[in-house]
Amino acid sequence: MLPINRAVSRGLFAGLALKAGSSTDVAWARACYAIRFQSTSTHLTDASNRIRRRRKKPAFLDRTPFPPSPEEAVNNILYNTPNATPAPVTRHVLNCLVSNEPGVLSHVSGILAGRGFNIESLVVAKTEVPDLSRMTIVLNGQNVVIEQAKKQLEDMVPVWAVLDYTHGRIVERELLLAKVSTVPHEHLSEFVEHEIEGQEVEEPESRTSFSPLLGTALQRQAITELARLFGARVVDVSLDGVILELSAKPDRVDAFLKLLKPYGIVEAARSGAMAMPRSPVDGVFEDEASLEVEDDSGKVDATMLPPG
Repeated sequence: MLPINRAVSRGLFAGLALKAGSSTDVAWARACYAIRFQSTSTHLTDASNRIRRRRKKPAFLDRTPFPPSPEEAVNNILYNTPNATPAPVTRHVLNCLVSNEPGVLSHVSGILAGRGFNIESLVVAKTEVPDLSRMTIVLNGQNVVIEQAKKQLEDMVPVWAVLDYTHGRIVERELLLAKVSTVPHEHLSEFVEHEIEGQEVEEPESRTSFSPLLGTALQRQAITELARLFGARVVDVSLDGVILELSAKPDRVDAFLKLLKPYGIVEAARSGAMAMPRSPVDGVFEDEASLEVEDDSGKVDATMLPPG
């Protein structure tokens, strides 16, 4: 094989000969031309390899991210922090001892309304002391907000004290007056028509169906039996209804009204909840006395032990 320089020179001459249209051997000229391009490409490949070997490898790149700024760190923490669970809304019973003077009720209700409370019940009455009144308030709210409202009520001049009976042992009662219809629904329209005309209700000839009077008597008996089970009293009886009186806990009053609803409640009035703390037993409350008995059961009398 010819050296590269000689082959390249022959290839150059062969290329010139081809361009000039010389009569030299065409095969020889083409071979020299191919050798020229092959040697040139080999020379370029060797040169690129030498340059690649001489090139310095880059240093190791540190891909560790830059530390975030304080603002970015705080925003990231705030974004990933879950929302706080709101405090539960519970039922609170407040007992306020206030002066028996005009305007106290409006001031107390104004403070509670400013806090956004919906008063469930409010009972105010004078006590055995002539210049002292007792105000029982039942409302729903969070413990923190209720505590702030209590402090505002205590700062009022007419308010002597604010007592929270929410978690205490109390006796809670509510008075209910309910007027219930004794006329069955299927005979109500017929009973009203005869009452408007001033005629007496005639019994039907067929004994298979109940007359309005018999249906009214049966419904009155059922309502009276239901009142007896709840400890309610019948304070008024008329031809088409009865008035019942019940004094019980608010939950029991609600249950009584639900059972009376199918009979037809004409109207109902509730006094609101009244509360009073339970009296202690021998100077301590019942739950504290039971704890003391349990603690004493674990003690051992030293005089009953054997000597030594």
